[in-house]
Amino acid sequence: MNNAIFKYDLPKNEPVLNYLPGSSERVTLEKELKRLSSEVMEIPLIIGGKEVKTGKLGKIVMPHNHNHVLANYHIAGEEETQMAIESALKVHEYWAQVSWVERLSITLKVAELISKKYRATLNAATMLGQGKNIYQAEIDSVCETIDYLRFNAYYISEIYNQQPISEIGTINRLEYRPLEGFIFTVSPFNFTAIASNLNMSPVLMGNTVVWKPASTALLSNYILMQIYKEAGFPDGVINFIPGKGSAIGNVVFNHPYLAGIHFTGSTATFNTFWKAVSNNMGKYHSYPKLVGETGGKDFIFVHPSANLTEVVIAAVRGAFEYQGQKCSAASRAYIPQSLWPEFKTKIQGVMKEIKMGEPTDYESFVNAVIDEASFDNIMSYIEKAKQSDVAEVIVGGNGDKSKGYFVEPTIVVTSDPHFITMEEEIFGPVLTIYVYPDEKFEETLKVCDQTSPYALTGSVFSSDRDALNKACRILRYSAGNFYFNDKPTGAVVGQQPFGGSRASGTNDKAGGPFNLIRWTSPRTIKENLIPPTDYRYPYMING
Repeated sequence: MNNAIFKYDLPKNEPVLNYLPGSSERVTLEKELKRLSSEVMEIPLIIGGKEVKTGKLGKIVMPHNHNHVLANYHIAGEEETQMAIESALKVHEYWAQVSWVERLSITLKVAELISKKYRATLNAATMLGQGKNIYQAEIDSVCETIDYLRFNAYYISEIYNQQPISEIGTINRLEYRPLEGFIFTVSPFNFTAIASNLNMSPVLMGNTVVWKPASTALLSNYILMQIYKEAGFPDGVINFIPGKGSAIGNVVFNHPYLAGIHFTGSTATFNTFWKAVSNNMGKYHSYPKLVGETGGKDFIFVHPSANLTEVVIAAVRGAFEYQGQKCSAASRAYIPQSLWPEFKTKIQGVMKEIKMGEPTDYESFVNAVIDEASFDNIMSYIEKAKQSDVAEVIVGGNGDKSKGYFVEPTIVVTSDPHFITMEEEIFGPVLTIYVYPDEKFEETLKVCDQTSPYALTGSVFSSDRDALNKACRILRYSAGNFYFNDKPTGAVVGQQPFGGSRASGTNDKAGGPFNLIRWTSPRTIKENLIPPTDYRYPYMING
């Protein structure tokens, strides 16, 4: 083996391709869209590197055309979950001893395979299965996934080089051990990149995982599993078990070697995980580490000095890109009275231009929401706004699920800053606006801080530096990712490590070194070069 000290340099973010008409990337993508649309894939479980077919099947459909089946997937139960855990534990000792340089080499090969060989395939699967348009798919399933892999390779190099000092006569080392047991990873439907990173972060640090993917993202997630295999991950390091959370969780939370949970999803589900772990504390070999990124009720706060055109574009993009199905999506806005009439006119004008349609229609800005349950939930909030005497729908407000789960991008205006759509997470294309008196800027900032239990993202628009600083101070704990004069969504790996606190999660900052450190159990090793041979200290010896 090469005994040189290895160091991976700081990478650059993966370039976002433009997919202009006639470009090579667009031609290749359209071929993959056609291919994936014309076949019905069968998705098995992957346990210990082997395909497992339970015979209990679920369907994956297109959100924009729910009669079109993309794949049938096998559903894991308690028996398969136990098999996956045993597989992860069996390979744990081997994988923990593999050089971090070798682990890193495999993850970097994954990045290269996605960047070149599987770019179109992963994008097409995300567009068809998760309802993302071409741009949203590109920045997520390709660019962000690659960025996580490459930047984590850099961060692990930096982490492992953090070592204690050694005085003369001693040698001190810090060993970054993986956790003792298996990691349970639970990924959401809305980001292919998150699904990848929830597994790749612990795995890079020497852990083995049992992965429960969201059923509505299985097409892209299964393709990830195939890429991992091709890149060289040993069998059993990543075990892929789609299925019902109740059946899988019943086995996972009762297992003595549950070492950690890496989660992205709803606050309610994460709270359930915490309770389950707490109730089983006497069973565990060690304290499980829980890392979660959960809900958000993200805000745009506008000062009277703000540039209105900039605010309008930030609101439209922040609230309605990917149909608002981002934990960071703008879902409430605070507009000063002096700017409200012009703001209302401008944003209504922009909204009239927006096209809603299928993700394969490149002119569509808004596509279908993920499934019927989501559609019904979003429409229930819109109906509450329509029925309220303190709220008014000024844009959109309609939905149609006859063919696909389409909800019009909707803007609600309320006179009550604590109206339900200002406080509760909707996870859809709904933006609620509260118009505040200009002279109550600071007072309304405090209302913004106290309105929601979440603290994920938020932004402030102002050309007054003092106002920005004041907002930053008052909203100190209101957002883990805070933006000046920008939309509150679109964090980039390596630039804005992502995560929030309060009801938004543990704020362990995916896309930064903090997250990786969570998947280690450090051990300090001290070597005494010449141990003492007399119990007495010098002052105790006479003469």
